[in-house]
This record gives sequence, C-alpha cells and structure tokens, in this order.
Amino acid sequence: MAKNKHRGAPHKKSEKQSSGGYRNLVLNVFAKNQGATLTHKQLCNLLSANTPNERQHVFDALMSLVEKRQLNQLNHHSFSRPIQTPEEGVLEMNAKGFGFVRIEGSNKDVMIREENKGMAMDGDRVQFTVIKDRNGRREGLILNVLERGRMQLVGTIQIKNHKAILYPDSAKFGVPVEIPEGKLNGAQQGMRAVVKISVWPEQRKMPYGEVVALLGYAGTNDAEMISILINQGFDPFFPEEVMREASMISTEITAEEITKRRDARSITTFTIDPVDAKDFDDAISYERLPNGNLEIGVHIADVGHYIQEGSALDKEALKRSNSVYLVDRVMPMLPEQLSNVLCSLRPHEDKLTFSAFFEFNEHQEVIKSWYGKSVIHSNRRYTYEEVQEIIEGKDDPYANELHTINKIAKGLRANRFKKGALNIISEELRFVLSETGVPIGTLLKTSKESHQLVEEFMLLANRSIASYLTPKKEQAETHTTVYRVHDLPDIEKLGLLTMFCEKFGLELHIDQIQEAATNLNKLLKQIENEPFFSLIQGMVVRSMAKAVYSTNNKGHFGLLFKEYTHFTSPIRRYADLIVHRQLFEKTSSGRIKHRITLEEVCKRISSNERKAIEAERESVKYFQTLMLIDHIGEAFEGIVSGISEYGIFVRLSANNCEGMVSIASITDDRYFFDPERYVVLGKRTGKTINLGDLVTVVVDEVSPRKRQIDLVLKSH
Repeated sequence: MAKNKHRGAPHKKSEKQSSGGYRNLVLNVFAKNQGATLTHKQLCNLLSANTPNERQHVFDALMSLVEKRQLNQLNHHSFSRPIQTPEEGVLEMNAKGFGFVRIEGSNKDVMIREENKGMAMDGDRVQFTVIKDRNGRREGLILNVLERGRMQLVGTIQIKNHKAILYPDSAKFGVPVEIPEGKLNGAQQGMRAVVKISVWPEQRKMPYGEVVALLGYAGTNDAEMISILINQGFDPFFPEEVMREASMISTEITAEEITKRRDARSITTFTIDPVDAKDFDDAISYERLPNGNLEIGVHIADVGHYIQEGSALDKEALKRSNSVYLVDRVMPMLPEQLSNVLCSLRPHEDKLTFSAFFEFNEHQEVIKSWYGKSVIHSNRRYTYEEVQEIIEGKDDPYANELHTINKIAKGLRANRFKKGALNIISEELRFVLSETGVPIGTLLKTSKESHQLVEEFMLLANRSIASYLTPKKEQAETHTTVYRVHDLPDIEKLGLLTMFCEKFGLELHIDQIQEAATNLNKLLKQIENEPFFSLIQGMVVRSMAKAVYSTNNKGHFGLLFKEYTHFTSPIRRYADLIVHRQLFEKTSSGRIKHRITLEEVCKRISSNERKAIEAERESVKYFQTLMLIDHIGEAFEGIVSGISEYGIFVRLSANNCEGMVSIASITDDRYFFDPERYVVLGKRTGKTINLGDLVTVVVDEVSPRKRQIDLVLKSH
C-alpha cells in the first residue's frame, strides 16, 4: 500500500483508556486516509499500539465498528471505510475547545471534538467528513481549511527560555502562536498584542506568527475594543492601498455631473440623526406639487459614485461588510474621507445622492414613484431629540413640514400593523462616558415618534425598491437582487414560547403561522406596562428566524413585506451598495447586470453581520463591568432576566447592567434548575426563583477581561 501523507496522529495515553477512545482513533485514521484499505497491523503501527493489550484494543475497536457498519471487513485482516463525499461549512468554536460546523441551509450542526479539528479555527470555512452518526447527532473530522475566517489573533505574550508564545484570549478565538525571536517587534512578557499567522506547517499544532501591533497591558479600553474586533475577524485598520485610494477621490461636484442628475437642491430637505452621529447618510425632502399632492423624497448618499466595483475600496468594503458599532467607537466599513466627508449629507453643502421620490395624494396614498440619481442641499441637520420636541409642540421654522411628514409616517405605520406586521419596541442600552472614556451612567433608549418618522420612510423606500428590482419570471434566470429575508418562525420555537408565557399566567394561542404576528402583537400590547415586558419581548424575538441577506426571496415575516431589501445605508452596509449599483443599472439601461457570485456575497455579509452583533454585545458587557468594578460589596435591586442550570441572571434596576448569581452560591437551601417549570427550585423549602422576580443582590466579583459580573443573592 502506498504511504499516505495523512498519518495517524500520536495519541495521548488517556485517549486509549476506553473502547470508545480507540474507535474514534481508528475512525480518524480512515477519515484521513480516504479510500484506503488498512490491515490490523498497519493500524497498530499508525496508532503506535505496541503492546499486546493495545493491539487487542485496536482489534476490538475494528470489530465494533464493523458491527456498527461504520467499517467494511474485506477479509480477516483488512478493513476499509465507505467513501463519503466531503461536506463544507463554517466552524464555530467555544471556549471549552470543541465546536460545531454550521452548514448553510441546514439546522443540523456537526460536532467537532478538539482532537478532530486539525488546523482549523473559529470562523474558518472547512471541508469535513462525518465519522459518527448516532440518533441524528453527527460528529465530524475536519479534512481541510478552505478559507480562513481570521489570520490575526489577540492575546498575551508569554516568554520562557527565550521562546515566545502568544496565548489567545480564549480557545474560541484561536490557538497558541509561536513567535520567532526576530518577529516580536518590541513585544515583552505579559503584553497584549496582535499577531498575524505567517505559516502553519502541516501536522504542527502550533503555527508561527509575527507581532503586528502592540496593545500595551491588559485593562485599557483601546486594547479591549481592538481585541473584540480582531477576535470577531475584523481588522480595525485600513490597508495603505485603501487609504491611498480614498485620499485620491475628488471632492468636486462638476456642472457636468449635475446635468446627469435630478436637481433637488431647491427643495426643502433635512437630516434627522442621533445627537452623536458623525455621518448622515439619509435625508428627507418635502415639496407641495402644483396639483396639490405632496412629494416626499428619501435621499441616500451616492456611495456607488465614489467606489468603483472591483476597486481596492470596494474589496475592503465587502471584506468588512458593515460598520461595527462598539460602545465608545465605530469601526467603519469605509474610510473617514468617505463616511464622514464625501458621503455625509452635511447641511448647507451640495451632495450627490440616490433618491426615491413618492407622490402622496390627499388620502396619504402613494400614487407615483421615481428612482434615480440626484443632487441635494440639506437645509438643516436635526437630532431625534429636537424633532421629538417639535412633534410635541415646540415651535420651529420647519414645524409644519415635520408635522405633515409625521402624520404620513403614522399612517404608514398603522397600516403595517393593521395588516399584521410584528410590533417590536426597540430598546438600546447606551452608556454615558466621561471625557476619559469611563462609563458614568446608562440610558435605556426606546423608539419614539421622531425615530418612527424616519424609520417608516426608510421602510417605504426599501420595500418599493425591492419590488422594482424583483425580476419578472422571464428574467429570473438572468438576474436577481439582494433581498433582506426574514423567514417564517419555527412552529416548535413558538410552542416553547407559548409554554414560557404560561409561566407568567399569559395565554398565547398560535395554531397557524399566518396568525403568529397578530397574536404576538396582542400579547405584547397586553403586557406593555408590566416589569417583565422586555423579558417576554426578548423571548418573542429569540423565537423568530434571523433576518439574512439572500438572492432567494422568501419575504419579510416581521415587516409583512412580500419583497424587502436594504437601500438606505450604503455608508455602513455593503448590501445597500450592491442595491444602489443594481438600481442604477435598471434605471439607466433597463437591465440588471448578472453577478454570478451574488449569493456567495449574501452569505458573507450575513455572516459578518452576525459577527458585528456579537462584537457590539461584547463591548456592552465590557462597559457593564466598568460600571460596577468600583461597587463590589454594594447591594442593588434588580429583576431576574434569565435562568439556566448554572445560575440566574439579574438586570440591575439602577443601571441596567446584568450579572449572574451562581445557583451553588444560594445558601438558604439546595437549589436546582427545573427545566419543565423553567424555575430555580429549593429542594427542601420548595421556594422558587422565577423570571421577572424582583430581587436584591450584592456585587461579588467583576472581571472586565472575562466580561463577567458575579452577584450574590441577598433576598428574594
């Protein structure tokens, strides 16, 4: 038999103690040597089974696998494994060292044990084979890494006996990396650093790398935020080529360019954004037409004018896919020259835009639409707070326009909910930071009429443009567009949600998926003033499918739109930039260019969106620890916001920070998690701790590095 370069890996003594361990080792050898016929003697050599006892264990494992039909016995001594077609997916590791391969379009993940992951890391697209399938629970072995999710890791440098190793923040985010002496670039013992993997020799568990950035010592906000970004696979720094390309873009708007566009500079136009916004990528205009109708314009920065498809800027934007909003900073999708200057619709400046104009009749119905490139001149920059004050009665030069636009927005919103769209009240935890970046307070921001005003016109533009770009049946094979898809919820998850609501004495009946949104809205309306409202609403959101980008239009369940896309924010979302390009193609030539890799692009930007959300959540957890690090030993009132077999999560009323009370730390009884009743139950007293209970806790331990707050229950 010809020697195969994939040899059986040396095994630890502990792996040989059980028959199951030997079975896994034998399966791994066959998986790495696809199609090979191996004898018992060859397997013993590959597994270094040298003693009679070890060789017997190998033989017993072979017989067991033959009996389970996982191996074929060709004769008394020779065995083979049926050839399997390798599968592909994305590896997601956890802090315990093992992980799962997520397969696109499947809800059945494949478990990967630490010893079977080879040179793969979290976020890698991998090729794998299934080595065990028991009752639908599959285990796999990674054969190849097809695409790296990250090449940079963040961790702590440890130097011992002139050998430097970077240990990553967590086993989830990478593996230890050996740093040759000439590649430390100033890193010293105990420093936090960013390391780029340079080479990973085959059959070596530890790659070699080079220090590319020093983050100093643990504990600074800069170090922690950069580590969060890199651990999620984002590069906080733009490549030189991209920055150079951005700096060469002209800021001049020529007369020739204006002649190619609809000139809307004389129309009343304004932006409405958060008070701390640095870029203004959308504006709304107001014009009363000669026929008495009202034309509302939704104007979006024309990013596509400045970024050519296939350019260095375009490739970097796709690589990032979206801006990432951490508590104290933004990692933009585009360099500041574009996001904060050229493509920011700043007041009193001419700006190039892509617009959607909607003509409303006296019944607030859209009777005509127009899409195309334009040039605008914003009259005023408003904050949400300023517009809210005007809506509530404050005088303003544009008060009449704002009241009229708000009336139309309220009509659009009411019509959506009347048809059965899901009504989720958004809540966002915001931190008040000192001049040095230390959190000194929190605010729980909810959506008000000023936010809803902007939201409704953005939804109108997105929905209308999605419908316009949707190809007719005869064109469906030659072009498609990017949809924002929100699939129907899983009926099993809705069943669990129903059981969850019963624990609060709430009734939720969903017999048909089509009734789900209406009944969920009734439930949320019923409890809108209850202290556990956000908990129930959170469970409602978690029972829904996740919205993704796709060329396969399945509609948007939550919004109840047949077609929906993202057009309104190309500064911070790559999906919108694609839609801008397609919209220009259709409005100028009537045809959309066929992009063969568009579905792959959709998968990439959907994946990066999930990573951005995780990064944002982790930054919130970090700043929560900073809020409480000086309050160890102090008592706080709170509400039980979550329950698991390990502990209860409590959200503190004073600052909305969340920590965990370990079940083992509750001393007045022996408590355990009862999954049937979804409570924590006292074994002797029968006392229960429920979601939504008001409790008093003491801050016991705070770890910014682990993003962890440990609490002790004082009373309940």
